[in-house]
Amino acid sequence: MTSKTSLTIRDFRPDDAEAAVAAHRAGREHLVMTAENLVWMNDRQLPGEHFRTFVAELDGRVVGSVRCAVAVGTTTVGVGYANGSVLPEARRRGAFTGLLAAAERHLAERGVTEVHGWVDDAPGSLAFAAARGFVIGRQGYFSGRDLTLPLPQAPVLPAGVELRPGTDWADDPLPLFVIDEDASRDEPGEVVLDATEYEDWRQGVWNRPDLDQALTTVAVVEGEPAAFTIAQTDGRGLYWSGFTACRRQFRGRGLSKLAKLESLRLAAAAGVRHAYTANDATNAPMLAINAWLGYERCAGEFKGIKRLGA
Repeated sequence: MTSKTSLTIRDFRPDDAEAAVAAHRAGREHLVMTAENLVWMNDRQLPGEHFRTFVAELDGRVVGSVRCAVAVGTTTVGVGYANGSVLPEARRRGAFTGLLAAAERHLAERGVTEVHGWVDDAPGSLAFAAARGFVIGRQGYFSGRDLTLPLPQAPVLPAGVELRPGTDWADDPLPLFVIDEDASRDEPGEVVLDATEYEDWRQGVWNRPDLDQALTTVAVVEGEPAAFTIAQTDGRGLYWSGFTACRRQFRGRGLSKLAKLESLRLAAAAGVRHAYTANDATNAPMLAINAWLGYERCAGEFKGIKRLGA
């Protein structure tokens, strides 16, 4: 006689955070996330975002989650996203099917007509997404860098250029927002980030609990912030590149490479053991910088897009 599995899909609670993160990162160490950050993501609410996390319980145990929201910071309307995962041993039992259905209902009720999600570059994951109506599109790469190994020799700083920590802008990061806003418009993707407000950026990016302002590094040209690399750390020896960006008028001078190298140098000196990053497969300039820095490709993903109500 076999026992019947009890599956429950419900809203996230703060005490779910550790289990949800464990499911998110199972077999995917390159996805750097902390329980503290997941709780923070659910506590803060950006205007119009409607961020929500659902969890799946199998026999009373949290085995997976999905995070979903309406896309903000863009003039494009009707787009949302849903991303999540289930522990490998709990798959093929309906958990992620239920999570995705809950996310799609939540987004549809907020006017979303097109859901975007990232799918692991694995046959089972891609087949699952395709079977549920997602059209598989562009590719992204994850890369890792062992920070216990030597970094490249730092080039001589050009005249008028200095590298400064993000802590110098702790109380007034507006100059860094200007860099982010300019560079974000040129990021590869289906949704152009062309309408981000400073206060939303400050709340949603600069105030992240895992953002390490001391390791975040800014390249300054003649006193003007020109490029940066944002560092996020998990407190357990892992580093994630939140965004590496350069304002358009300062490009072509190697400033992003200088900033990222200095950030990694500081991270290694602080005892961080491994760094991870992600890039669109078409972002040749950033892929070249990461290759020079010693990153090695460790995983891949594809963008899936589904029309709701079609």
